[in-house]
Order: sequence, then structure tokens, then C-alpha cells
Amino acid sequence: MELEPRTFPPHPIRGVRAVYARQAGCPSDFAEITADFEPWEDGFAFEVAGNAVVKGCSWAEEVPGFHAAVAAGMGEELADQGTGTIVAVAVVLRGIRVHAVDSNDRSFRMAGRLAVRGALIRAYGPPPRPKHRRT
Repeated sequence: MELEPRTFPPHPIRGVRAVYARQAGCPSDFAEITADFEPWEDGFAFEVAGNAVVKGCSWAEEVPGFHAAVAAGMGEELADQGTGTIVAVAVVLRGIRVHAVDSNDRSFRMAGRLAVRGALIRAYGPPPRPKHRRT
């Protein structure tokens, strides 16, 4: 039995917060983002809100690269959804929080992926867990 593909997102999902923090030595990884997911035309559209908040960053030249990394991570995660999900989303980045030492493009790419996962859970609930087989 084949299931009907679902369209993501089925409704607006606002205020999705994702934090990627990994302590594995120095420097570590840190990124925090907040985004809204809106139903849109087929595909993935990304924009940074005109009033987007940037916390913890004193070097503004890095911020556009972090925004691009968020978009890349979101695009990767959405592409990984496969044929069971029709992507028709506009994502509006509302804010980021940066750590002066531990933030980097990789951290923000991972935060973008986590934000998509969080939005999917808010839209459809957690994914089914594999059943434990007794032997």
C-alpha cells in the first residue's frame, strides 16, 4: 500500500528554534537560529527577515555567510526527505545567535538541518521508531 505524498509544511509553523552545540575541544561548535516555515509554491525559498535579530556578534562581515550556511543546511535536509514529501516552503530566518569563538559555517548549516527536523516534528509528529525485535 503506497501512501499519498504529504506537502511540507501543511500550515504555517512559526518560531522554530534550533541549537547546534557541540563541545569536542577548542574551538567547539555553536549556532542558534529561529525561523518561520510558511506554505509556498513547490520548492524551497529562503529569506532573512528585514528585522532579523543577530545576538552575540560583533563582526558583521561574518553574518551573511552564516545566513547562507543556514539556507544550505535547510536545503540539504529538505532534499533528504525523499519522494514521500513534497516541499513547498518559504523559510523566513528571524534571528541567529553567534558565539565569538565557536560559531562557524558548519555550525549554522547543522542548525539549519535541525530547524527543518523540528518543523517536520511540529507538522507531523515524531517519526516512527523502529520496533525492537526479540530473538
